Amino acid sequence: MDHSSGSDAILERLLSLHPKVIDLSLDRMERVLGALGNPEARIPPAIHLAGTNGKGSTQAMIRAGLEADGSRVHAYTSPHLARFHERIRLAGELISEPALAHHLARCEAANDGQPITFFEITTAAAFLAFAETPADWTLLEVGLGGRLDATNVMTPALSVITPVSIDHQQFLGETLPEIAGEKAGIIKRGVPCVVGPQEDAALAVIEARAERLRAPLLAYGQHWHVWEERGRLIFQDERGLLDLPLPNLPGGHQIVNAGAALAALRHLDASEDACEAAVTRADWPARMQRLTRGPLIEASGTAELYLDGGHNPAAGEAVAAVLATLPKRPTHLVCGMLNTKDIGGFLRPLAAQAVSLTAVSIPGEANTLPAQETAAAARAVGIDADTADSVRDAVTAITASDPAARILICGSLYLAGRILRENG
Repeated sequence: MDHSSGSDAILERLLSLHPKVIDLSLDRMERVLGALGNPEARIPPAIHLAGTNGKGSTQAMIRAGLEADGSRVHAYTSPHLARFHERIRLAGELISEPALAHHLARCEAANDGQPITFFEITTAAAFLAFAETPADWTLLEVGLGGRLDATNVMTPALSVITPVSIDHQQFLGETLPEIAGEKAGIIKRGVPCVVGPQEDAALAVIEARAERLRAPLLAYGQHWHVWEERGRLIFQDERGLLDLPLPNLPGGHQIVNAGAALAALRHLDASEDACEAAVTRADWPARMQRLTRGPLIEASGTAELYLDGGHNPAAGEAVAAVLATLPKRPTHLVCGMLNTKDIGGFLRPLAAQAVSLTAVSIPGEANTLPAQETAAAARAVGIDADTADSVRDAVTAITASDPAARILICGSLYLAGRILRENG
């Protein structure tokens, strides 16, 4: 198949239009959208999600709920895992190759060679696709931050802010209030906003902005509550109680993500069936996903293989909490990370659960942390660590010494994506 005119070739060219991978500002975005006739003003009613952790899972649950009620739903997420098309879902289906190439080519022509980041121009392509494909709802996940994120160029029907914690300090600020201020930048005048559990300092910033813009808040602990009771998920708001199965996405942290999704769905008058579907039918890969096929499974013998893309301290805590609930087996980590992350913060919570860590460099990734440095960071938090040339070598070595192992490949969505391309 000739890719020279397809999306791959265009995406490759678009990567070279701006020297910086990330440059938070809205003027380039507004310029290209203007040249395209402002498609962002014509998309179906939008639900806009920001937050440090849980945006993707919460969005997946909202989508499952809306679709169970018969709605056609567009969805925008990032980054992708195996292929770019995953970022743009049109009325329930991943965007086709011809449609993606067509919309990207139009954006490239409209931009006319001017500086624009890869994320900005591909977000413009998503808006174009959403505006020209009929649907009932558009789910938009913020790429980074909120206030100056490329998605923040439209007025949604509902905003959602999932838990805010420290990540991406080089772009969003060093303190929790600064970062919360960036996330709260998605709040629009008069538009209701669902807020997941927050530290007090973050909540104060979100509340102040909402008050200034007269945006009604639907906040965890005030307007809605969610908890686990006797193996069920209980959700309560002013409309009453919901008694639902636990989320199909594993981990205690998915309880609060489900709560935010349910608060959003109830605000949109979704049915009780939709609320149940939200927690039982969400699909979100590389979140403590059990691998069941592919070359790595063949190499792993009787070991259990899991994959997770989380990479910051809150994700490390969430993964450690899931591991603690699984049946007892020695857990070995295979970890590759980017050099922009808080490696110690991610690994520290995992130290109590992991017997060993084998560090790898992420193949084909310029910003990978060298395996030696990941291993050193693991030793510094008390995990016995070694390095391997590849994930497959790591898995083979672990299973040779511990056939009953549980192996978790973790540390980066980029690493997770490579694994899923070959084993998903």
